[in-house]
Amino acid sequence: MEEEKDAFYVVRKGDVVGIYKSLSDFQDQLGSSVCDSSASVYKGYCLPKKAEEYFASHGLKNSTYSIGALNVIDGLFGELVACPYQHPDSSRGKVPDSDNNPPTKRLQGVIDFSSNCSCILEFDGASKGNPGLAGAGAVLRAEDGSQICRLREGVGVDTNNVAEYRALILGLRHALKKGYRHVCAQGDSLLVCKQVQGLWKTKNQNMAILCKEARELKDKFLSFQINHVLREFNSEADTQANLATNLRAGQVEEDCM
Repeated sequence: MEEEKDAFYVVRKGDVVGIYKSLSDFQDQLGSSVCDSSASVYKGYCLPKKAEEYFASHGLKNSTYSIGALNVIDGLFGELVACPYQHPDSSRGKVPDSDNNPPTKRLQGVIDFSSNCSCILEFDGASKGNPGLAGAGAVLRAEDGSQICRLREGVGVDTNNVAEYRALILGLRHALKKGYRHVCAQGDSLLVCKQVQGLWKTKNQNMAILCKEARELKDKFLSFQINHVLREFNSEADTQANLATNLRAGQVEEDCM
């Protein structure tokens, strides 16, 4: 089916909104996961210039955008018409005639492309000698506390602080890979928590590089929190970090539930 000129599609599910240039774009992205009543597709023409500028101001400069509910302002997309979603295998993404569409409406709110968009990230690092053989460990949990995945990475010979940062980075990368958009991280390293929050300065160059990488990763989520917890409340991540000291540098293992 030939795409209509200047048409765009707004897909809403949960608390995230995605903006697509064609039906095939969002079908490839979402697949069958949105074939239910919780997903809504809207169609518009000529994405308003103020919307393009608004997305650019939020760092969204590609042809396909996604943005959180709290960042969507009233009337941002102009006039939209509800457009029932169809699976790519059914009718090749054809949109019903406009006579069968519900009345034109403005969209306020947002979309999420995974059924579970939030997770808890527990991270910890270990070093046998400080510096010594080091490992990074991370645990991803669902909001109800159930384990999603256990992660381990060998760090080589390095300090405990480096291992702590590597653990946070390991967990954030995996959360992004799995499509999570909201992350609450927690670890027993006060240094890492405060530096990532921007409350403490990073005087060591190596630590500054790691902190920069962690911040760049956290900025890819719609929301991010990091909290310091006592060591006794971080035991599972600690176990993974200690197991990781036996891995070669850069080697990653994961146990997904």
